[in-house]
Amino acid sequence: MDPISQRLLARHPQKIDLSLDRMRALCAALGNPQDRLPPVVHVAGTNGKGSTVALLRAIAEAAGLRVHVYTSPHLVRFNERIRLAGQLISDERLNAILDRIEAVPVQATVFENTTAAGFVAMSEVAADLAIIEVGLGGSLDATNVIERPLLSLITPVDLDHAEFLGTRIEGIAGEKAGIIKAGARALIGRQSEAVMTVIEQRAREVGSPLSAMGVDFDAWAERGGLAWQDTERFLDLPAPALSGAHQVENAGLAIAAALELDLPEAAIAEGLKTVRWPARMQRLTAGPYADKARAHDAELWLDGGHNPHAGRALARTLAERQARAPRPTVLICGMLANKDAGGFFEALKGQDLRVLTVGFDGSAADPEALAAVAQGRGFGALAAGSVDEAMDRALALGAGRIVICGSLYLAGEVLGASAETWPA
Repeated sequence: MDPISQRLLARHPQKIDLSLDRMRALCAALGNPQDRLPPVVHVAGTNGKGSTVALLRAIAEAAGLRVHVYTSPHLVRFNERIRLAGQLISDERLNAILDRIEAVPVQATVFENTTAAGFVAMSEVAADLAIIEVGLGGSLDATNVIERPLLSLITPVDLDHAEFLGTRIEGIAGEKAGIIKAGARALIGRQSEAVMTVIEQRAREVGSPLSAMGVDFDAWAERGGLAWQDTERFLDLPAPALSGAHQVENAGLAIAAALELDLPEAAIAEGLKTVRWPARMQRLTAGPYADKARAHDAELWLDGGHNPHAGRALARTLAERQARAPRPTVLICGMLANKDAGGFFEALKGQDLRVLTVGFDGSAADPEALAAVAQGRGFGALAAGSVDEAMDRALALGAGRIVICGSLYLAGEVLGASAETWPA
C-alpha cells in the first residue's frame, strides 16, 4: 500500500456512507473549493466512466487545454486519483492539503476526504477544464456537492454495488441521474428504456437540456475507424486506441461532450488515437508477467471490469479477438467478495476458455469459491495460490492469450509489480 493510502486509512473511517451532509460541512470549512473550480464536466454511470473521462481528457489536451481530472479508485498509487493540469499530484502537495483537511473538525470518510483534497488542489492550480468522475451512485456521492457543472454525462447504467444502490435498475438510474443539474446540458450514453425514462424525468424536473446516444447522436465502428453523427454533422474518425467494441460507445459520448465544448475535429481525432487508460483491456508488454508470457509467445491482457455489464463487454472483445486470431485463452480471475461473480461468468458463457481464480490483498472472494461459481457456469476452473502460480499454470495449459480480470484491485497489484507498468 502506498504511503498516502496508509495515511488516509489510519486516520479516517473506510466505510461507505452515502450522504452529503459531512461533505458539505467539510467543504464549507475549507472555503468551498468546489465552487472555485474551472468549468466542470461531471461523469456518472455504472461502466465506462473512467474510459469516457480518459477519452475526453485526451481530446481536450489535444486541443491545447489544461485539464484537471478526478477519478477513483487508483491502481498503484493514490496520486492517480488527482491529476492537475495534466500531471499527477505530487506527494508534497497532497500531504500539505491533507494536513489542512485534518485540521477541520469534521469526521468524514476516506472518500470524502479524498474528494475534498481533489477539490482544494484543483481550485489552487489554473486550468481550463475539470473532469470529475463520480465515485459511487450519483445523487449522494461526495462529488455531488458541485452545484453548477457545465456538462453532466451518464455512461451506461446497469446493476452494481447492490448493497448501497439496491437491485432495481430504476432506483440505480435515479441515483445516477442525481448529477443532472438545472441549466447544465446532460449527455447520456446508450441506455435501456427503463433507465432512460428515469433520466428524462430528472432532466424535466430540474430543467436540464438533454441529448441521448441513439436518439440525438450516435457512434459506430466503420471500416476500421469510428463514425459519429448528430443532426448537424457526420465525422469520420480513427478508432479509439482503447481495446474493445464498448469503447466505441464510450468514445461516442466523449465526442458529444467535446463538441459541446467547441473542441475541433482535429483534436477529437488526435485524442482518440492517443488516449491511454490502464487496466481496461490493456495489452501488457512490460513487467515480470509480460516477460513470462512473451517467453511462451503468449499475449497478456489486463481488464478491471467486475460486474455483469463488464463481463458482457469482455465477452464481445474476446470473441472479436478469437475471430481475428484464434488462440487458446485462459482467464486469471479475482473478484471482490461482494461482487456478482455469477453474473460476471454468466456473461462469458459460450466463450471457449479456461478459468484460474486467485485472491488479492483486501476483501477478495475466496479463490476456491470463485472457481466453484465459474464451474457452475460451465467453465473448467481451478483455484491458484497467486498470479505467478496462475500464470505458470496457464502457460502449462498452452495458453496463447491470457486475460487477468475481475477487479481493479487485482489489476493494481499486477501493475504494481514493476515500476515499468505504474500509471503515470
